[in-house]
Amino acid sequence: MAAAQPETQANLFGAAAPEPAVAPATPSPAHAALAAALPPDVRLGTMSWSYPGWAGIVYRAPVAAKALPREGLAAYARHPLLRAVEIDRTHYQPLPAAALRAYADQVPADFRFLVKAHEDCTIARFPPHARYGRRRGEANPLWLDAGYAAEQVVAPSVEGLGDKLGVILFQFAPQDVGDSQGFVDRLHLFLGALPKGPTYAVELRNADLLTARYGEALADAGAVHCHNRWTAMPPITHQARTLPPATRRPLIVRWMLRPGDPYGQAGARYEPFDRLRDEDPENRALVAGLVVRAQAHGVPAIVTVDNKAEGCSPESIVRLAEEIVARRTLTALAATPRTGGP
Repeated sequence: MAAAQPETQANLFGAAAPEPAVAPATPSPAHAALAAALPPDVRLGTMSWSYPGWAGIVYRAPVAAKALPREGLAAYARHPLLRAVEIDRTHYQPLPAAALRAYADQVPADFRFLVKAHEDCTIARFPPHARYGRRRGEANPLWLDAGYAAEQVVAPSVEGLGDKLGVILFQFAPQDVGDSQGFVDRLHLFLGALPKGPTYAVELRNADLLTARYGEALADAGAVHCHNRWTAMPPITHQARTLPPATRRPLIVRWMLRPGDPYGQAGARYEPFDRLRDEDPENRALVAGLVVRAQAHGVPAIVTVDNKAEGCSPESIVRLAEEIVARRTLTALAATPRTGGP
């Protein structure tokens, strides 16, 4: 069925108001019903929003691809199931509060952002990649520098996003951080020195750093673990069993890749991310189960999904929402007392 065309509105001089460069796709009644069945404190979203392949799914075709980074968020937030999103740009360069406020102004009040902290906070030594220029291979003086993080990451996020700030994520890429205990001790001091108020999450991509001591450090600092389905990390259920409950209050999950699937190869295989190409019901079930268990304890959740998980993250979110709702229904039925005879 063809998408309904938006109505134009006349301005004070009688001319038709211009249509936005990026318009939302016509909302699906099924998606709206599914969103209404989800708990309001379970927020699902994607990792960025600038994908032309989502035309007809999130955006109305044709999509002005160049306008997506600047204007696509408002249309993205009109999708009933997309109530969160990651800001990925901040991982590569800190953004001022005004730029973040421009994002916040495009979304409704109950929408939440996951802000990725600038990578200078989390890289011990700069990788031998061309984008690091003369810093390639050098030790990073800002690694786990709480003062830098407070000034360049926390302050603009709080000022720019306000109540729409969901979590600030410190993502530690695979790297040599030396002794595991030494890393945990330094991370503990770093988190404890950050300004109080925001939710801070830590994502590890070195499986050997996922220890009980790491969990204790997070809990003591009031931070949470980001349960991530990353190529070299154990399943999210293993991560949850390793760490204390305090490290998932709120629950933060990032579903990215299958085990052993290289990031670059997955991207090339799934582009332009316009449909589910390789469904992963096993990991979908693990994510849904963790969310449902969190809800049973009154714990809110933010789950973000990468295109490289199954080929098209908005479609993955539809399937994930269906799984969460189905599991919650079964849980409620199991808890209902039976009446009648034996």
